[in-house]
Amino acid sequence: MTRLGESVARASELLTQDLSSDTTVERLLAVTAARRYLDLTDLSAKEQAALIAGRTVDVVPSPEKLAEQIDAVQAKGRGLVVKLGIDPTAADVHLGHTVPMIILSRFQRMGHDVTLIIGDITAKIGDPSGRSAERPPLTDQDIAENLAGYRDQVKPFFDFERVNFRRNSEWLAGITLPQLIGILSQVPASQLLQRDDFRTRLAAGSGLTMSELIYPVAMAIDSAEIDSDIELGGVDQLLNMQMGRKVMEIYGKKPQMIATVPLIEGTDGTGAKMSKSKGNAVALSSTPDDVFGKIMSIPDRLMVPYLRAWTEWTDAEIESAVARLEERSLHPMDLKKVLAGEVVAVLHGVPAAMAARAGFVAQFSRKSFADVDSLPVADVAEHGAETIATVLTKVLEFTPSASAARRLAKQNGLKLVVEAASGQRTVLVAEADAVRPLAEVLGEALAGAGLTGADGGVRPTSVFLKAGRKLAQLQGFQQL
Repeated sequence: MTRLGESVARASELLTQDLSSDTTVERLLAVTAARRYLDLTDLSAKEQAALIAGRTVDVVPSPEKLAEQIDAVQAKGRGLVVKLGIDPTAADVHLGHTVPMIILSRFQRMGHDVTLIIGDITAKIGDPSGRSAERPPLTDQDIAENLAGYRDQVKPFFDFERVNFRRNSEWLAGITLPQLIGILSQVPASQLLQRDDFRTRLAAGSGLTMSELIYPVAMAIDSAEIDSDIELGGVDQLLNMQMGRKVMEIYGKKPQMIATVPLIEGTDGTGAKMSKSKGNAVALSSTPDDVFGKIMSIPDRLMVPYLRAWTEWTDAEIESAVARLEERSLHPMDLKKVLAGEVVAVLHGVPAAMAARAGFVAQFSRKSFADVDSLPVADVAEHGAETIATVLTKVLEFTPSASAARRLAKQNGLKLVVEAASGQRTVLVAEADAVRPLAEVLGEALAGAGLTGADGGVRPTSVFLKAGRKLAQLQGFQQL
């Protein structure tokens, strides 16, 4: 049995047990966390290709060809040259950025040679993929600062000590105009203009610069210069990576294979890609409690995609957990706590994951939200005339847009929680009410639920505004 097979056997046994038990979960996290550093060189070429293909959207030309290529290079006494290009465009890194790094780690532990291309030239152009406008170019200082932050934050997912770093300025800075024209003369303009984002911008009358057209060609030259065997990238990079195959043919080299990774949906469940600007990302610099809580806030339907993206669980283990959900021998909340523990464990360790788990359970098993320490407070006298969306932004730092607040309300994630002597009641905030004044919505909600104390109604003792898992206590509601 392989080392991975032994680990899977231990974890599979634990997955059949009570996953509401802290003891069982701690043992499971210890096994799966150790798997992130497991030597995978004893896997056959077919097993390696299957493990990679199982976490990608597609492998071009096919997983079978990948297995054949692994066999071929190993017969020559080497591993695959695996390429990932990084344009260091931001200093803040979130979980979405780690998806390719986890797959790269698998390649690395299988004995292959990972090369990270630092796009210090292409970052100055800016990758146009998925953009509605040209991106401002970065300076050398921007690139250096962003790269330092990226490496420091992503290192829990990837061993940077066993990687070949190359800057594409090594070859792109010295390329001559005749060389560039020679390459471009063999690249059909139609191939560059087939991108949906380019066509959309042109149809809308937006600008499209020559530098953006050349970007995928410059990125493709990187592949030819390092003799890439396979390139890894998001599905939004597919056309760029296919250009790599084309340019390698122009160079007279064997075209690289391609492995695309999924773009992961954000925690808000709206369908939007995880992004800091959308407020639906989990920053790698977040505290264990914050990471745990944000994962716990996701809709249940995202549990499987998140397990596939950020854990070292195999397909068989995920299928086993899903089967237990379907037969109702495993509660979704218990599986989600395991998932949250997995993410915290890779960033902060298993003890921190178990502490965050205990803290979450302690907080959300309380009978009264009023028992929770240090809640943010919104005074109705001060904020009553503001829309609920505005209060969310100011008090809970929840979202920068009214549309995001409306989406949350549409998903029944925006609530007023009213506590009285008789217990706790929840009033859903309608989508349209998310952009109405807080005082109006609160007054109507209390009156409609018979909670104003008038005409025999029950007078509330505490009122809270709940957005996802974020909570603010409302003061001054007695005057409504």
